[in-house]
Amino acid sequence: MQELLETMPELQEDERTVVTTRVFHAPRKLVYEAFADPKQVVEWWGPDGFSTTVLEMDLRPGGKWRLVMHGPDGTNYPNEMTFTDVVPMERIELDLVGGKQGAALVRLHKTITWTDEDGGTRLTLKNVFESRELRDENVRTYKSVEGGRQLLVRLAKHLAESGSER
Repeated sequence: MQELLETMPELQEDERTVVTTRVFHAPRKLVYEAFADPKQVVEWWGPDGFSTTVLEMDLRPGGKWRLVMHGPDGTNYPNEMTFTDVVPMERIELDLVGGKQGAALVRLHKTITWTDEDGGTRLTLKNVFESRELRDENVRTYKSVEGGRQLLVRLAKHLAESGSER
């Protein structure tokens, strides 16, 4: 299994990090708003088959973002995040604690960036874990690499359906 993890491009930055990125054919403002607006977040956040309930989203340093992802099998995944840095349309950093209800908590630091690229917007999600072991366990248990890919596909679909993607 370790050999398979080594071949995933999302795991190449360093041994504690998962990086998922995609270029969207939409202006940075619209891609950012899809993240910053809780009404839009519930339309696309999470892997295929998941739905999301946003309980709170106070997008400012020190503000909380509490949500529950609902798996297709009915399992809930509560997450509580604290925003540590917010630069609108450029970068958001947060500390996340969450995971499968009743399971050991997952802790990570997430950095989200928006940059202009090729007439569109590159969105990058960078999750940093406390150790390689915790990162690899998250990739195996939660399928976080594939889930991150699916999340960005869902965002692209949301942008296209809302007329944001060209």
